[in-house]
Amino acid sequence: MFLAFLLVPLIEIACFILIGNAIGLWPTLLGVLVTAVAGSLLLRFQGISIINDIRATMGRGELPARSLADAMMIGLAGILLVTPGYFTDLLGLLLLIPPVRTALYAWLRSRVRVVATTTSSAYGFGPRRVEDDTIELDSDEWRPR
Repeated sequence: MFLAFLLVPLIEIACFILIGNAIGLWPTLLGVLVTAVAGSLLLRFQGISIINDIRATMGRGELPARSLADAMMIGLAGILLVTPGYFTDLLGLLLLIPPVRTALYAWLRSRVRVVATTTSSAYGFGPRRVEDDTIELDSDEWRPR
């Protein structure tokens, strides 16, 4: 994480210098503003579409895991697009492309293990059973022998 906070500003500075030398100061700054506005508009339209997908999936009684992952990636894209800079804009625009999100979702899905749990009471209190018959207790539900 520390490396990312160090490298991203350095990459942004390098991009500003290279692009500024190639096209000049004002077109460089205008480019940052245009990508922020365009990214915000794209984010709004794709965000509305994702919310409708989540509603439709939940309406069918299914868990909207994919739609929630898309919503998370689109939200991250929005943050990256609003952040001034060409490198973060590039990353944000990549996250708005559905095939890129699909590949990233597949990569994340292969590395995350979801464990389904159930509660023992209607109110969610008490021990929870995990699929492999392990009983999980909160710290106030057990005592050392």
